[in-house]
Amino acid sequence: MGLGDRGDAGPHELSGGMKQRVGLARALATDAPILLMDEPFSALDPLIKRDMQELLLKLQAEDQRTIVFVTHDLNEAMRIGHRIMVMKDGKVVQTGTGEEILSDPADDYVSNFVADVDRSRVLTAGSLLRPPLLTARPDEKPVDVLRVLGNAEMNGLYVIDAAGRLQGVARDGLLAEAARRGDQDIGACVTQEFESVAADAPLVEFCHLAGRHDVPVAVVDGDGRLLGVVPRAAILTSLARSEEDA
Repeated sequence: MGLGDRGDAGPHELSGGMKQRVGLARALATDAPILLMDEPFSALDPLIKRDMQELLLKLQAEDQRTIVFVTHDLNEAMRIGHRIMVMKDGKVVQTGTGEEILSDPADDYVSNFVADVDRSRVLTAGSLLRPPLLTARPDEKPVDVLRVLGNAEMNGLYVIDAAGRLQGVARDGLLAEAARRGDQDIGACVTQEFESVAADAPLVEFCHLAGRHDVPVAVVDGDGRLLGVVPRAAILTSLARSEEDA
């Protein structure tokens, strides 16, 4: 709990955050398979509350115990909850992940309830991704790829190999130069001028990357395969929705 140097201190000598850590330690020491925590961090100042949330997430990841966490702070629920149950008058209104509840609220009550949530810290690349409009293979001819880009009124596209692994980006300017040279494939046109993130990356970590290049942000798996893309418009729409709901 980070209190190794306070073992000889009395309760009156501990701060509020330290006392909360002791309380959490007492609960974990029982080895109970399920813990019920009823607004455990509600009385703490924001900095200590965040430290306690991070500590709880770390301990839960190591210990893998089920924790039923009751809170009126929806941002807190979205941050630490794997699944969230929204209740009204003792009845369940909606249950789901934070992303599911934000993206598809069950009714006006839930919609109003989540209106002030910081969506950028809850929504992930995986929840916003969509298939790329166009891709190319490394062995395609520059003139053919350039023609496809022109028909779609796009400036660049992702290049993927036969296994779906992302190789890079082919831009119209480089494709035009390769076509004039008579290149038989787009190998010389592939650049690394793109941004990529994992599917579980929160929006706040990559929203500033959108619009930097000719292609949208790429979402890749651990093997470098292209799962989809997150266009700048999708990011702006997800953020604008929270203002509209509010």
